[in-house]
Amino acid sequence: MFKSDTRMNNSAKLDIKCFRRFWRIRGIIFPGFPLTNLLMFITLLLLALFEELIIYQVGVVPSRFYEALENKDLTSFKEVALLSFFYIALNSFLKSGDSYLSKLLDISWRKCLTESLHTSYFRGKAYYQLSSMQEVIDNPDQRISQDVKKFCSQLSQMASKVVVSPFTLTYYTYQCFISTSWQGPVSLFVYFIIGTCINKLLMSPVVSAVVAQDKLEGNFRFKHMQIRVHAESVAFYRAGTMEHRSTNRHLQSLLQMQRHVVNREFWLKLFMNTFDYMGSIFSYIAIAIPIFSGLYDDLSPAQLGALVSKNGFVCIYLINCFSQLIDLSREVSDVAAYTHRIGELQEMLQKFSEEQAAQSIGENFESSWDLESSLDGGSELVPEAFSVVLVSFSVPGTDDDPLLEDLSLRLIEDHNILVTGNTGSGKTSLLRVLAGLWPTLQGKVFMFSCFGPRGIMFLPQKPYFTDGTLRNQVTFPLPEIFPVTEHDDERIIRFLKYVGLSCLLGRTGGLDEPVEWSWYNVLSPGEMQRLTFARLFYHQPKFVVMDESTSALTEETESEMYRMCGHLGITVLSVGHRSSLNKHHDCVLRLKGKRSWEFKQLHA
Repeated sequence: MFKSDTRMNNSAKLDIKCFRRFWRIRGIIFPGFPLTNLLMFITLLLLALFEELIIYQVGVVPSRFYEALENKDLTSFKEVALLSFFYIALNSFLKSGDSYLSKLLDISWRKCLTESLHTSYFRGKAYYQLSSMQEVIDNPDQRISQDVKKFCSQLSQMASKVVVSPFTLTYYTYQCFISTSWQGPVSLFVYFIIGTCINKLLMSPVVSAVVAQDKLEGNFRFKHMQIRVHAESVAFYRAGTMEHRSTNRHLQSLLQMQRHVVNREFWLKLFMNTFDYMGSIFSYIAIAIPIFSGLYDDLSPAQLGALVSKNGFVCIYLINCFSQLIDLSREVSDVAAYTHRIGELQEMLQKFSEEQAAQSIGENFESSWDLESSLDGGSELVPEAFSVVLVSFSVPGTDDDPLLEDLSLRLIEDHNILVTGNTGSGKTSLLRVLAGLWPTLQGKVFMFSCFGPRGIMFLPQKPYFTDGTLRNQVTFPLPEIFPVTEHDDERIIRFLKYVGLSCLLGRTGGLDEPVEWSWYNVLSPGEMQRLTFARLFYHQPKFVVMDESTSALTEETESEMYRMCGHLGITVLSVGHRSSLNKHHDCVLRLKGKRSWEFKQLHA
């Protein structure tokens, strides 16, 4: 595990690819309009520049104190003391303002970047495709929630320092040149160049190691989330010991990678600390050159002491500027690692978007996938849901033989179809093809009805419940912005009563009372399926495709659900095994395995 992750992330370095990915992100966190982020960043830079000027004034105050004390000039001493208090207060204000604006930028950048990723992530079926491509893009949830947060936080803290550093270096280089002639700045720049080259060599391996560490961190977090979500199933299996060992394996892989990162960071930090402390010695060497060469022999001891103090501050601060750039290398390596992870996600989402655009004009799947237009009444309802013409399909991304070949099927109004077959014959896979989640090998799927509450709805094998109130569960996937009417309340309560869940009104405190618990932990499998049917009846689509949607219900309750579908005019395509389902359908599609199928009438 450790070796494969290391190989996988060797390409994650501080290189031209990292710069390109960062530049793409830059276009998101600094949008053309509005200019709020750009104005905040410019203000932050101005504060940082002004702060550097004040720091210089604060730094040369000791030299003025030396001169006033050496000359025993009380008036001058008082002026310098008052001025130093003013500079310190102003510098404190500027530092606080710098920190405040940095945090505001962090929040604003995270908002822009996360919303941009959300737009691409929830466009079409990208979130579904990523969930089945963990070997390509690991933990997309971690990249969106955690990596974006860390990226924006690190960048907001170091951005102003990186941008202001050239101006600071130029200013203090000029001051150093005035104090020490050309020898001082040249020696310091040579020292910095050598340090930068060594630092680059030591930093590149850290970037790839941090990327691998973040992936293993996500895997470890996902494992715990998986156990939390399926805690009851694990408990029924008495699988605590096995899951304990599995979780520990994830932990060991993560800790091994963390040790690897720490080992690589040791040499980087060793060099950074050495560079910092050596810089203080170089500052005195730069001051000593003009003194020992006799340049300042004509100065009195008080003047020489003040000059040494001032020049010492200039040289030391110039060294400090170089040291800050070197010290920023750790933050830069982290930002580079997050840039790669976010950039990879952006590129994959862009690829999905292009594939979806190509698929929309392709030959194998034609549909009107537009929930909003169906809710607004923008699509005309037709008496046919879909038509499958000589379709063959297999599991995407594999070389497996086709699950089905040359299947032709139509779902028309008032003609219910039952799909049966042994496990693994392709029943649920067929629904994925109908929903456009899987591509076809050949043939065509024509969708004549829009996807959504007023066209065709899919009830998946695993019921899904969103966050929020009881009303949100019944009206899902309607957005919360849709107006609530008294007629809606009556319909919701009526259907909850019909499916036998009127008790939920008391348990939740009403339709609009927020709940803190998870619906999956509170409801039994049968109650989940009943609530799904209440959702179906509320939306009352023209067609519904159900995948084992009555498996946890009694045959009597199952008959009631199908009877209500007929009463509401909902045409059904069901996947199931029970023989009791036959009486609710007009035709049966039996998947016989080995790519074969059989279609026949059940009732005239």
